[in-house]
Amino acid sequence: MSKFTKFLATTAVALTASVGAYAQDVTLNISSWAPPSHSMNAIMWPKLIEMMEAATDGKVTAEIKYGLAPPPAQMDLVLDGAADMTWTFSGYNPGRFVATKLIELPGYEGSAEAASVAYWRVYEAHLKALDEHKGVKVIGLMTHGPGQFHSNKPINTMADMSGMKTRIGGGVAGDVGAELGLVGIRVPAPKVYETLDSGAADAVTMPAEGRKSFKLTEVAENYYTMPGGFYRGAFSLLMSQEKFDALPADTQAALESEVFGEALSRMAGAAWDAADAAGVKATMESDNVVVEASADDIAAFKVIADKVIASVKAELAAKGVDAEAAYAMVQAEMAK
Repeated sequence: MSKFTKFLATTAVALTASVGAYAQDVTLNISSWAPPSHSMNAIMWPKLIEMMEAATDGKVTAEIKYGLAPPPAQMDLVLDGAADMTWTFSGYNPGRFVATKLIELPGYEGSAEAASVAYWRVYEAHLKALDEHKGVKVIGLMTHGPGQFHSNKPINTMADMSGMKTRIGGGVAGDVGAELGLVGIRVPAPKVYETLDSGAADAVTMPAEGRKSFKLTEVAENYYTMPGGFYRGAFSLLMSQEKFDALPADTQAALESEVFGEALSRMAGAAWDAADAAGVKATMESDNVVVEASADDIAAFKVIADKVIASVKAELAAKGVDAEAAYAMVQAEMAK
């Protein structure tokens, strides 16, 4: 009987050790929907994994999974527990997100890094209370650089865009597109190349990074740029709240203080800046045509921008947000 008791005790110790190791060492599954070569997959996610490993002494790591769901379904994927982390573009879910449109407005001056930090700070101060990401944990917020116009037809002035079948991501890009007279086509970013190549669309609105990551230099040889861009794009970095809550308290604290929030937002925005620079470089090394907005076009677009800004402010105010204060905060934070 004593031998059997000893066996049970030894087994219990082994099981306890195994459970302890499982609780301490976690590999998170990241769902991503852009190509592996995209800056988010080539730069941002690997850097985030490094940051999590460093902050938790290797107890938390992650791996990227592709093809788990289309871009608009990413948040629901995390809500359902099919993935632990993901990134979403708010414009893919029209009507679901309103607060995110604040950072997408045209006219902000500064890099994607500056905009992403400003976005996080204004989210904490003004937007978080709306709980638009209900059920998941927001671990970071980011924007891409200025959204520009890319077409497979020549563009000399902004007026030439009117009537063009244009892939538009949604959000403020959609609002601006309507004012420009674009015929909007909704397809996710990974489908842009084939949509343009097939002639189903004449143009696309995207930041400069798309000229490399989505090979727009091959199917949208005309690149029209507006100073500051026509819009920006709002992205959310999300984690399963249940998965986070299951982590040990010290691990949670390390991730919150050293990785998530402003630190992650800053890093993600900087990754977009690097990708935009690569997109510009690829364009300059090609035989593409680059047209910069004229003074007349800049003045004409300001009228459109002011209209869109007023409309989005009204949307925010209707949700109970102090829209004027939130808008001013973004401008002030980016100016820093």
